[in-house]
Amino acid sequence: MRPLQGKVPLVLGQSQRGAAILMAMLTVALVATLAAGMMWQQWRGVALESAQRTRVQSAWILTGALDWARLILREDARQGGADHLAEPWAVPLASARLSTFLAAERGQTLVGDDTGSDSEAFLAGNMEDLQARLNVANLVDSGKLDEPTRAAWAKLFKHLNLPESELDLMTQRLVLAATALTPGKPDPKAPLWPRSVADLAWLGLSADTLRTLSPFVTLLPGPTPVNLNTAPVEVLVASVEGLTPAQARQMTQFRAVTPIGTLMDALQLVNNPDVKFDAAMHSVASRFFSVTGQLRLGQSTLQERSVLQRDGLDVKVLSRAREVLTTPVSPLQ
Repeated sequence: MRPLQGKVPLVLGQSQRGAAILMAMLTVALVATLAAGMMWQQWRGVALESAQRTRVQSAWILTGALDWARLILREDARQGGADHLAEPWAVPLASARLSTFLAAERGQTLVGDDTGSDSEAFLAGNMEDLQARLNVANLVDSGKLDEPTRAAWAKLFKHLNLPESELDLMTQRLVLAATALTPGKPDPKAPLWPRSVADLAWLGLSADTLRTLSPFVTLLPGPTPVNLNTAPVEVLVASVEGLTPAQARQMTQFRAVTPIGTLMDALQLVNNPDVKFDAAMHSVASRFFSVTGQLRLGQSTLQERSVLQRDGLDVKVLSRAREVLTTPVSPLQ
């Protein structure tokens, strides 16, 4: 056989061309990978900058809304008198575009729908009287359980069909927590004093009990009376000795038309010798309020809850807590 000498260069040429094509493909893949990485880094930087800008803008807007709420409470204090649900502070703010406020400030009127675009900011909020609830701090007096307040909580638990055994456990641990705060008597085994209503789970309340109880209780820096002008029926029945649910509903209907000015007015309204009002446990004015602000900016929704204390014309912020809502829920519900 004759050797295939003439075909060897052809085979070598095809191998070189294949290697060159493979090298070109690898180069293109490498360049594409580097370009994609650079694009991702650039996109990440833009996204972080946008998120930071949104966070700062949201914080400023919510701070402005909180200052607005403080101004409303300060002006309400100038008027004096009882605090009731017909006052400006009790009127909720429905979800509205911030551009609406800017137009109103300039004396303009917006024309069009309220759907807005992704760049629009929507603000909603409301204010609540925290003295419309039973205060956890009232349960302990000088390191001991306050029996009248304990009786009021027992009536609330019974009205809400909650297990009183959990109330017993909570009050026992609450007294231990208060004792641990006494100077010179440290107890390493004592539970911590709660900082919010949610912390009552440490003291023995189950998740279901806490969920049912939360709308009717609060935790404030010190003992507070219940405002008869703002408390719901459940709290009125629990806190007022001898008051029936029917009489409590009658009080809420009366105060919707004419606010209760004094405890004597409340006594005359009920007209029941078995009902007793105590100036230490009941009032017609309030010092503590909660403010809920909800800001929707683009696809993100930020909610802030603040606790305010009003002493005369001085309105100070006791606490602020923010959370990002994955599913926007109106604070007005």
